[in-house]
Amino acid sequence: MKFGSSGVRGLASELIGRASGLYTEGFARRLRATGFEQGKVFVGRDLRDSSPEIAGDCMAALAAAGFEPIDCGPIPTPALAFYARQHRSAALMVTGSHIPADRNGIKFYGPNGEIDKADEAAITHAVAELSDRYPWPPAHAKRQASHDQALAAFRDRVGAILAPRALSGLKLGVYQHSTVAAELLVEVLRSYGADVVPVGKTGTFVPVDTEAVSPETLAMAKDWVREFRFDAVLSADADADRPLIIDENGALFRGDLIGLATALFVRADTVVTPVTSNSGISDAFGFKVVRTKVGSPFVIAGMEAARSAGGTIVGFEANGGVLLGSDCLLNGKTLSALPTRDSFLPILAVLGTVAATGKSLSGLRALWQLPVCASERLENFPIEKSRGLMHRFADRDALQDFLAPFGTVADVDETDGIRARMTSGEIVHLRPSGNAPEFRCYAEAASDDRAAAIVAIALQRARDWQMSERPVS
Repeated sequence: MKFGSSGVRGLASELIGRASGLYTEGFARRLRATGFEQGKVFVGRDLRDSSPEIAGDCMAALAAAGFEPIDCGPIPTPALAFYARQHRSAALMVTGSHIPADRNGIKFYGPNGEIDKADEAAITHAVAELSDRYPWPPAHAKRQASHDQALAAFRDRVGAILAPRALSGLKLGVYQHSTVAAELLVEVLRSYGADVVPVGKTGTFVPVDTEAVSPETLAMAKDWVREFRFDAVLSADADADRPLIIDENGALFRGDLIGLATALFVRADTVVTPVTSNSGISDAFGFKVVRTKVGSPFVIAGMEAARSAGGTIVGFEANGGVLLGSDCLLNGKTLSALPTRDSFLPILAVLGTVAATGKSLSGLRALWQLPVCASERLENFPIEKSRGLMHRFADRDALQDFLAPFGTVADVDETDGIRARMTSGEIVHLRPSGNAPEFRCYAEAASDDRAAAIVAIALQRARDWQMSERPVS
């Protein structure tokens, strides 16, 4: 188990039982140390096979620690976070997000929102301190449920973002797979007048990574677009904190575009986004841009720092997850801040822009003319191998050797991983995942094919290095 860019994660088989209880006890101790000494803690989960058992373990540990766990069942992470925020309470979400079904994780929320890096360090310290003497198992029992109430509160929130019938005339597909947002997303879009067709529901868990969408997913989307003549296909990852949007041609509407559309939709004054986001998103769009390391804790810290300047603050990541760092006025109503990743606001912002402008999704892409991006990951890439590769890249000659197929390195940004700008203007960004055995590559180039080729070549070279345990030539 380890904390990464989004909660603590590990193999589900190792997280079930004592490990879940141990991290939950560490969380409970941190809550008490920061002044939240007792009270309700709302607990949600995604639809992985392991999630109900882990959620039960967490609730048992919370009860043993003197808190009152409230079972919110399968629920989108932003809905759980919003409900806890309304009640000024803590929350805990069992989800592995986009990672494979044999893995899982836990996201923690204090009464003020997502825990930060200091909280993570304190929990990790408590886990290490308690590791050999934490009693297990505590008693499991039936818990008070609040699933329907939490969903209703979130439904009210997203039901006020657009004007009534704002999406009339749009035909939309909702790729349901195994996302916890499957039914709610259909309901919300229909409430705004869209013609919605649910597609792709699965009985088994499907890991959908909105930052590295699989060719199989895109092929299915193209078939659905062709069959139903959709204006867009919408979906989200397992816990619905990252949106998936596919345009009328079956092409991915990337997270960078989603974030930009949302920032423009809410008339943001400041945008906080990681260094992996599209370099074309700049002050030229009328807002100040602040760049951070990858991970919502860093984006949240950036939004907090921006609050002193006032105005509307939006954070987003390259995966499309949008964080609302301040209240904003939409449709004549105040939409309250929700500084955690959300898929519903960005989906509605993008579709609302399409409906209001009469442009297609591909038309918006052409209008904004951002550099073309691509990203993908190597799964099951051992963490020690990622560290070894990053260590080698500290030697600029070794980095130049690795990136030789793309030309000459002009400059390097080490905010998070290695982001190399080539003399051609192309960008190759190499970065280990923060909480999974994965190695990621992001690229910017003049065309889709070129960006995809850069990613494929770079990842193949990383794979070759892993196999040989020496730098590729």
